[in-house]
Amino acid sequence: MMDIASRLRRPSQRVASESVRMTSNFWRFLSTLALLYVMSPVNSQRRAPGAPRDLKCTTANLRVWDCSWKAPSRVGRGALYEVCIENRSPPCYQLGKTNTKIPALLPGDHEIMINPLHDFGSSISKFILNEKDVSFIPDTPEILDLSADFPASTLHLKWNDKGSLFPHHANVTWEVKVLRKDSMEVVKSVTHNTTLNGEDTVHHWSWVSDMPLECATHSVRLRCYIDDPHFSGRKEWSDWSPLKNISWSTDSQGKVFPQDKVILVGSDITFCCVTQEKVSSAQIGYVKCPLIHLDGENVAIKIHNISVSEDSGTNVVFTTKENIYGTVIFAGYPPDIPQKLNCETYDLKEIICTWDPGRSTALVGPRKTSYSLFESSSGKYVKFQRVEALINESYQLFFQILPNQELYNFTLNAHNPLGQSQARILVNVTERVYPHTPTSIRVKDINATAVTLSWHLPGNFAKIKLLCQVEINKMNSAQELRNVTIQGVDGSSYLAAVGGLHPYTVYSFRVRCSGETFWKWSRWSSEKPYLTTEAIPSKGPDTWREWRSDGKNLIIYWKPLPVSEANGKILFYNVSCSSDERTQSLSEIPDPQHKAEIQLDRNDYIISVVAKNSAGPSPPSKIASMEIPNDDLETEQTVGVGKGVLLTWNYDPNMTCDYVVKWCNSSRAEPCLMDWKKVPANSTATVVESDQFRPGVRYNFFLYGCRNQGYQLLRSVIGYVEELAPIVAPNFTVEDTSADSILVKWEDIPVEELRGFLRGYLFYFEKGERDTSKMQGLESGRPDVKVKNITDISQKTLRIADLQSKTSYHLVLRAYTSAGLGPGKSMFVVTKENSVGLIVAILIPVAVAVVVGVVTSILCYRKREWIKETFYPDIPNPENCKALQFEKGVCEGNNALKTLEMNPCTPNNVEVLETRVAVPKVEDTEIISPVAERPEDSPEAEPESQVAVSYCPPVIEEEVPNPGADEAGGTSQVIYIDVQSMYQPQAKPEEEPETDAVAGAGYKPQMHLPVTSDVEDTAAEDDADKTAGYRPQASVRAWSLVSPDSPRSTGSNSEVGSFGSPCSINSRQFLIPPKDGDSPQSEGGGWSFTNFFQNKPND
Repeated sequence: MMDIASRLRRPSQRVASESVRMTSNFWRFLSTLALLYVMSPVNSQRRAPGAPRDLKCTTANLRVWDCSWKAPSRVGRGALYEVCIENRSPPCYQLGKTNTKIPALLPGDHEIMINPLHDFGSSISKFILNEKDVSFIPDTPEILDLSADFPASTLHLKWNDKGSLFPHHANVTWEVKVLRKDSMEVVKSVTHNTTLNGEDTVHHWSWVSDMPLECATHSVRLRCYIDDPHFSGRKEWSDWSPLKNISWSTDSQGKVFPQDKVILVGSDITFCCVTQEKVSSAQIGYVKCPLIHLDGENVAIKIHNISVSEDSGTNVVFTTKENIYGTVIFAGYPPDIPQKLNCETYDLKEIICTWDPGRSTALVGPRKTSYSLFESSSGKYVKFQRVEALINESYQLFFQILPNQELYNFTLNAHNPLGQSQARILVNVTERVYPHTPTSIRVKDINATAVTLSWHLPGNFAKIKLLCQVEINKMNSAQELRNVTIQGVDGSSYLAAVGGLHPYTVYSFRVRCSGETFWKWSRWSSEKPYLTTEAIPSKGPDTWREWRSDGKNLIIYWKPLPVSEANGKILFYNVSCSSDERTQSLSEIPDPQHKAEIQLDRNDYIISVVAKNSAGPSPPSKIASMEIPNDDLETEQTVGVGKGVLLTWNYDPNMTCDYVVKWCNSSRAEPCLMDWKKVPANSTATVVESDQFRPGVRYNFFLYGCRNQGYQLLRSVIGYVEELAPIVAPNFTVEDTSADSILVKWEDIPVEELRGFLRGYLFYFEKGERDTSKMQGLESGRPDVKVKNITDISQKTLRIADLQSKTSYHLVLRAYTSAGLGPGKSMFVVTKENSVGLIVAILIPVAVAVVVGVVTSILCYRKREWIKETFYPDIPNPENCKALQFEKGVCEGNNALKTLEMNPCTPNNVEVLETRVAVPKVEDTEIISPVAERPEDSPEAEPESQVAVSYCPPVIEEEVPNPGADEAGGTSQVIYIDVQSMYQPQAKPEEEPETDAVAGAGYKPQMHLPVTSDVEDTAAEDDADKTAGYRPQASVRAWSLVSPDSPRSTGSNSEVGSFGSPCSINSRQFLIPPKDGDSPQSEGGGWSFTNFFQNKPND
């Protein structure tokens, strides 16, 4: 029966890393408690008191199990035990200790009985053992060797896995720990995996320290974990091996480590100072660093991401109280893979390999990069070393070509203290030929059009053919290249024939070469100039002729031959004129002269011109002298296209030879000839171009057609290569001016200044004085500027009409072509005065005055009576005036009383004390003094509100002569004083309510005033006259003929004695009382403007 403890055993774990090894202690504790709890009852059931207990088995090599148990408490040392294992032979054996080693049991449950042999009786213990209950704990590993590479700060560890002890192949995990300093600080813990293969194997492991090994003591230990897939029991780590130490034996003098270290840029590095003195500070370059204290007085500093050092390195310094210790650090880069590796040959004697080293390593001197070239076919090395690394230095190695070997396999190795790299290339040397630059160029004539070219090319090219290129340069001509294939030779000269040249032409030659299987051209040789020999001219000169205007002399023109046709230096020309009757010749005309003049008659001549150089004469050029007339010729106009002028014509089969176009400047005198051009007979158009053409210059073009007997003028054209605007303004004058028009006349612009075909004139005019008018922006269409466009270029006058008389006008005239407007010429003109207008201006006021006078006379005649009555009324006879008729008894007994003489009554001031209230108009009124005593018969009249009106004329004192007084020997004095009347209306007893309407009124001359009974009687009689215009201020009966200041007035106690003025308020004339003596009556109304136009009856 399987032990129940096996069911709850702690599961074995496969440890492949440190995380597997470090299983949670919590779960281990729970598993152990569960195992003890389960196993206790099992053991208690199978053993008696004092029996062996707690059987445990382990294995170190999976071949032998080491089992142990606890002895009973009553059994002493040296007791014997009988151990029986079922299915084993022999099944039982005795031993004198509590542990035994048994061969590994087969998988499954096995019963083991342990019987202590003592005198206390039988106490047999039975155990069920299974492989799963066995723990696999390997033996402690043994370190065979621990060594140190101090310059490289590297530890090397060596140990044996003892694989021969294990029955199966298994995976092994080794855990290695590196400890530093006396405090055993763990600085590295790493796992290393291997495999057991049934044999003892020695394993190696290296570790590079971040701190120099000289700085502190370093210790190493390891353990292992074996994962055998055939074992189902628990697998555990072995015990740690004993520590192995590495230390550096220091001397009395301090040192800084590492010494002269070469390190990769960007790395971290630690420097330490091993000394017996106390270090106070440390720095790298000019930067101070914090100290890290090690064992004793040793200190270290840590540098992160170190930068590139200078060529001389970077200093690291530690300072003590007495000394300074230091070292040098070199930070750089490993060599790049060589780039652009290329191997070629110049002369087939040696191979030159070049490359680009790539990025600079920043390491020089003994730490620089070294290169070596290895050829694998021959096994030969070529080394390359430089004293200094120069910027843009050429890296190259030379390898001698081996006999009978064409294919080379090169490997270029680069190495420095930080690493190495390499590049490979496979080269067929015959296909990588880059020849030297050809030298010693020579040229030799073959004839006027061919030469022989020779040069020297160093090298052994006997096994290959060379491809050479000849460059031929000619002045003012395109470059020409010619390829030549030549059989190579060993260090000799090469020849090549160059033909197709022009005679008497300067050429420059240069050469370059390559292998026939092209790789690279060599550099160009230096240029070799050469002048070819002369040959006879290839054709005669281009010839033309012109007759003088008198028709007696013929001028012959010819053009100098181009270099390509002259084939040498032209020495002179021969000219001849031949006809059926005679021949004239002009010989040896020197070259600078290109025309000749011969006196000829009008017969037909053939003119011949021949050019001659040192090699011989040219073929003759011939032209006929006769011109065929053309009566239907008209002059045309044209404008150029681009840099030339296009001329076209219709095809004419009668033209048996060529056409000739000649042209000249229009301003030049006859004979007109600047240049000419010949066109083939089958052409119908040509573009005339010349370097002498200028924009804005008029040219004459003449097209001649050639027949056997002569030339006929076909077209006459004037034109411009390019039109421009005129540069001057037309010169114009004013021919005539009138009151409303101006006549202007102008002249033509000279052709030289017109610079194009005239298309018209623009005439501007506006009002303005000379100093104020500013005719600007004429093209912008200002409303005050009027423009006339004259497109008829034959018109030379212009009349401007509809102008104002005696007005200044600003005139501007401008000419224009297709290219634009020219400048303008301005003039100020004043129009004449208009006499008809002046006459009209005089006659109109006179006529108006006459009409007004006549109308006024007619009106005055028709209104003569009204005017007379209004402005010159009849003065009444005072004898008939009833106003001076006093009541009876008034003047009786008073001889001194005289007739009152009225002076003009001039009002001075009217003061209104209250607001006027409109009241009904009163037809008949009677003025009674407001202070007069009331009649006794009306005592019941209620008092009314009084209104005071101050009427204050100035006081006038005047002496009036009195005839009666004069006779008595004295004078009487009439005194006018201010009159103040207090008018109090008196209401009738039966009309009391009506008096309130006028109670607050001021001075009302026609106010309805209360009248006495006597007046009522009078008013009843005068109802017919109540509508009269004039109304007196009071009743005539109330008038007092004595002045208030007179003695008579003052002597009276009556207050009614106020002066009754016979004056109306609107009149200064003395009033005439009515005939009946009661109330005055107006015959007619006052003056008004409407009455002026009304007819008054003559009665």
